[in-house]
Amino acid sequence: MNHLSIFENHHEKQLQGRHLTLNQIEPILKKHEHKNTVSILGNSVLGKPIYGLKVGTGNFNLLLWSQMHGNESTTTKALFDLFNFLDSDATTVLEWKKKFTFFFIPMLNPDGAENYTRENANQVDLNRDFLNLSQPESQLLFAIFKEFKPDFCFNLHDQRTIFAAGKGNHPATVSFLAPSYNEACEINSVRQKAINLIYGLNKLLQEHIPNQVGRFDDAFNRNCVGDAFQQLGVSTVLFEAGHFQNDYQREETRKYIFVSMLRSFELLYENDIVNNKTIDYLKIPQNNPCFYDIVYRNVKINYDNSFLITNFAAQFKEEFTPNGLVFTAYIETIGELSDYFGHQEYDLKEQLIEGEAADFLKIGKKADFVVENIGKFVNGLLKN
Repeated sequence: MNHLSIFENHHEKQLQGRHLTLNQIEPILKKHEHKNTVSILGNSVLGKPIYGLKVGTGNFNLLLWSQMHGNESTTTKALFDLFNFLDSDATTVLEWKKKFTFFFIPMLNPDGAENYTRENANQVDLNRDFLNLSQPESQLLFAIFKEFKPDFCFNLHDQRTIFAAGKGNHPATVSFLAPSYNEACEINSVRQKAINLIYGLNKLLQEHIPNQVGRFDDAFNRNCVGDAFQQLGVSTVLFEAGHFQNDYQREETRKYIFVSMLRSFELLYENDIVNNKTIDYLKIPQNNPCFYDIVYRNVKINYDNSFLITNFAAQFKEEFTPNGLVFTAYIETIGELSDYFGHQEYDLKEQLIEGEAADFLKIGKKADFVVENIGKFVNGLLKN
């Protein structure tokens, strides 16, 4: 299977960018009604419909949900690419539909999606609500889980740009986790299946994004849905869509999430997850928070009438404004940064940042400044 070619041929071009709302996906869901079951499963805190899409007639049940966190939309885009492929008459699709029944919840948190927030309208993180089940969205997902009785679950998320895949300077473009089912992080047959599947995904992704696949921290948290479902005896894989070089809209990352889902279904169809791959799984480098969006090295500052050479870093903050989503660079840290990397780096060659250090190098200040003999930086970036 040529996974990248399938992506290009079934890419849902109506969905782009990071701010993805219910209003954008509703009309696209309707075009999939002719071949699939699209239904309203329930409602959010603010009464927005939460949709489900069911595909296939097989007896192996796959449950996938996205945008549990409203501001994490990359995997939702990839799901709609997948819906287009599943509506095709490709031989592979027809075979999958006989073996699998897919149940998709493409936007579990439409209120958070509308306002571009992680939490729902009650300011509750739904991925920390599976002990209390206090929110209608959490209750809905758990009810579907009990009724549908999945054989495998896919918990689809985005992660921040701060993560590298291991100790080097490779961003964690895609990360996975086979969640723990107990405090000791032991491996039983349920978790083993998730581990073995992730091994297969990593093996393929290394061909496309070498050294850019990470492994998420497996500390047990009963409040998290993946840990809860794993504890209830259903193999669950966490997908985390991360940063690809110069891809803040995550259109490249979207592609590799799509590829990972296709490969998941191939492996499950072939039942190619039976061999113990724990050692190989643990070789996948763990996510390491060692990235800033922009790092500036070797800048001269005037501090208390003395000249010092230092470094500083800026991080983009995603700000939801009346004009849409904008990325604004703010100074995040100042000082020794030898153990950190920047997705963009500048060597300021010991040139003086203009003005008093207290005015221009202050944590939380917008990264707009001038460096003599180099130029003006606007929103963190050197202006040509």
